[in-house]
Amino acid sequence: MKLGVYLGYASPGTNPTELVDLAVEAEQLGYDSAWAAEAWGTDVVTVLSWLGAKTQTMKLGAGIMQIPGRSAGMTAMTAATLDLMSGGRFLLGLGLSGPQVAEGWHGQPWGPPLQRTREYVELVRQMLRRDVVDFHGDVYDVPLTGDGTTGLGIPLKMMMRPLRAEIPIYLAAIGPKNVALAAEIADGWLPIFVSPERFRDAFPLDGARDGFDVAAGVNVVLTQDVEGGREYVKHHLELYVGGMGARGRNFYNDLVCRYGFEVEARRIQDLYLDGKKLEAAAAVPDSLVDEVALIGSREQIADRLAAWRECGVTTLIVQSRELDTLRVMAELVL
Repeated sequence: MKLGVYLGYASPGTNPTELVDLAVEAEQLGYDSAWAAEAWGTDVVTVLSWLGAKTQTMKLGAGIMQIPGRSAGMTAMTAATLDLMSGGRFLLGLGLSGPQVAEGWHGQPWGPPLQRTREYVELVRQMLRRDVVDFHGDVYDVPLTGDGTTGLGIPLKMMMRPLRAEIPIYLAAIGPKNVALAAEIADGWLPIFVSPERFRDAFPLDGARDGFDVAAGVNVVLTQDVEGGREYVKHHLELYVGGMGARGRNFYNDLVCRYGFEVEARRIQDLYLDGKKLEAAAAVPDSLVDEVALIGSREQIADRLAAWRECGVTTLIVQSRELDTLRVMAELVL
C-alpha cells in the first residue's frame, strides 16, 4: 500500500504555500503522491505547479480538477503541460463535483453525469494521444457543429507533444454506477469516506483493469484523546453529510445511508440545513467515525490499518496537516 498526502484546498485566510511546504516534507518521508483539491476557492493547477517546482519524485495528483470548470481541451493542455514540466509525475483526477457547484459556481449544466464523464474522458485521451479530434457525442461536440455557429471550427490535434500519451486518469465517484464507470474507463478511483468493512458491498469494482489504483482518502488523527479526535472528524462529516448538497441530492448522505446509517444521515442533514451545525456534528455516530477514520494512539492506528490493507485500497491518502502524523503513518505503512 502506497501513501499519499491530501493537501485539499486552502481554507479562507490561509496561504496554499503552507500546504506545499507540508508536501515537501512528506516527500522526504517517502510519500508517493500529494493531492490538491478545488471547490470554489483555491484551484488545483496553481498549487500543483508550485509543488512540482519544489519536489523531485513525488507524484502530483489532481484530486480533483472539476469537469464543469474546464473544457476537455483545456484539461488536456494543462495535464500535458504539468506532466512535461514535472518529468512525468502528474496524475489527472477528474470529477463532476455536484450540481450546486457546477451550476451555482461554474454556470454549467451538471448532468447527465455518466455520459458527460464518459465523453469527457474519451475526449481528453484523444487529445493527449494527439489524435485529430472530430468528436460528436450526446454531450460534447468538438469541433462545434450545432446551430448558430460560425462554421469555422476544424478538427485539430494538440500542438505540443506530451511527454506521456497516456497520463493516468482517476475519477472521483461515490454512487454505484459512477464507481462502476471508473472501474471501466479509468486508471484509478478516488473514493471518500471509505468503510473497509463495507467496502466490497458498497462499491462495485468488478472488471477494473490491471493496476487499477484505489486511492482512498482517510482522516488521520494521532492522539491519546480518542473522544477529542472523534469530535474533530465529526465536524468534517457533518459538513459533507449535512451540507454538501440539497435534500434529496447529496451524494455523501447517500453513501452514509448505504452504509446502514439512514436514520442518522437524515437527522444530520435536517439539523445542518436548519442551521444547527453543532447539533448536526453531535448527531454523527461514533461508530461511523471509527469506520471511516483512523483515530487514536500509534498502536491503535497500527491495529486499524490491517482492515485498510485487506479491503482493496492500494494508495492511502492521509488527510492530516500535522507533520508528526505524517511521520508516524510513514513508519507504519512504508
